[in-house]
Amino acid sequence: MAYQTHPETRVGHIHLKVSDLERSIAFYREVLGFELQQRYGRRAAFLSAGGYHHHIGLNTWESRRGTRPAGGTTGLYHVAFVYPDRAALGRAIGQVVDAGVELLGAADHGVSEAVYFNDPDGNGIELYRDRPEADWPRDADGDLAMVNAPLDVPALIAEGRAAQTV
Repeated sequence: MAYQTHPETRVGHIHLKVSDLERSIAFYREVLGFELQQRYGRRAAFLSAGGYHHHIGLNTWESRRGTRPAGGTTGLYHVAFVYPDRAALGRAIGQVVDAGVELLGAADHGVSEAVYFNDPDGNGIELYRDRPEADWPRDADGDLAMVNAPLDVPALIAEGRAAQTV
């Protein structure tokens, strides 16, 4: 039998190579709302939500003034940030759109709702929320039956904004 990772294992943080540290700090703080926790000189920074030591590490150790990876090459497809509920996701997406960031895609996967875009260095970002597991679509055998259906992004943003005023 093949080794299986412990079921409580989780992804702890991401660490991204960026070309311009200040620009990336501004993007992750001002557009996505993460808090700067610490700087490591002028070449690295650590940001998080809720005061955690870091969810995101940014560095220019090997990439200062670098160029985006060419299309069709290997590397990070995207990093995904999960929000606790639909209203929180809608607020976050509204902030991204208000900042003028182009959404590259949006989908209802049955198990989750998600939007996709890039950071200033071309790193893919997904913002999503999971549906309760009891609501996940399943086939006749009980296996997951994820889909790739359209997502009504304006309605999701409106829901987030309505919850914000309550």
